[in-house]
Amino acid sequence: MEMTPRSMPDEFAAAWRGNQAYLLNLAVRILGNHGDAEDVVQEAFSRLADADMKKILDVRGWLIVVVTRICVDLLRSATSRHELPGDPVEMDTFGSTVHPRADPADRITLDEEVQLALLVVLQRLGPAERVAFILHDVFGMPFDLVAETLGRPVGTCRQLARRARHKLAGAEPDAGRAREHRKLTRQFVAACAGGDIDSLLATLHPDAWGVATFLSGAMAAQTNRGRAKVAASLATYFGTRAQLVQHTAIGKPVILAFVDGKFFGLLTLTVDDGLVTRIDATIAPGS
Repeated sequence: MEMTPRSMPDEFAAAWRGNQAYLLNLAVRILGNHGDAEDVVQEAFSRLADADMKKILDVRGWLIVVVTRICVDLLRSATSRHELPGDPVEMDTFGSTVHPRADPADRITLDEEVQLALLVVLQRLGPAERVAFILHDVFGMPFDLVAETLGRPVGTCRQLARRARHKLAGAEPDAGRAREHRKLTRQFVAACAGGDIDSLLATLHPDAWGVATFLSGAMAAQTNRGRAKVAASLATYFGTRAQLVQHTAIGKPVILAFVDGKFFGLLTLTVDDGLVTRIDATIAPGS
């Protein structure tokens, strides 16, 4: 049964409200699939409900480890292809068993160009590389927590993250620029999802422009120039009704949009001098 805050004890409800969105964001980045990510987060909170919360010193840290390990098992089972669908994968003290599921990439049915943007991480990185890179480079978690999550030495996790960077970018990225992009993307997502036009304008260059491509073919591509027009268009298609999730792909900030749990569109941001100068939007209404 799906959990809701009203059906939870106060302490558990507080943990849900304070961590559910963060964990969903984490799971989507690792798996590349919103539906699977929701299932993973539900499973993590189910395990928390069965645990003694008074003995857990850091609830968020505990949940991060659980969510990440479930995701890793899903990725490994998809990669292996030697396990039967009903074969359980044993977990440790963080929970019970997890059952292998289909490769999340198999459930994406968009055209080749969008698949490349969405699945570049899935295609190029192994499960351990992906988790080490996302936890450390995207979420800024220390390598000791990454090591605990993956069950590998700290040095190995550093190597995994370094190898992932090379695979994704072809060379060691500019760490300062990556941090700047993450900060700006967070501000962009908060403003857009919250319908805060003034804050959204503050993330856009005065001469920003955007191109929207509609996969359904029902509408021709649209181009907007000037941050006021771009902001208005973003509010129309990606405003409060959409859930926005940051992703990392092809060396640029990427945002995945979901409406009612289904993939709706993808935004690729071009950033210069701390502002968004161009937005390439791919919209798949009804997908």
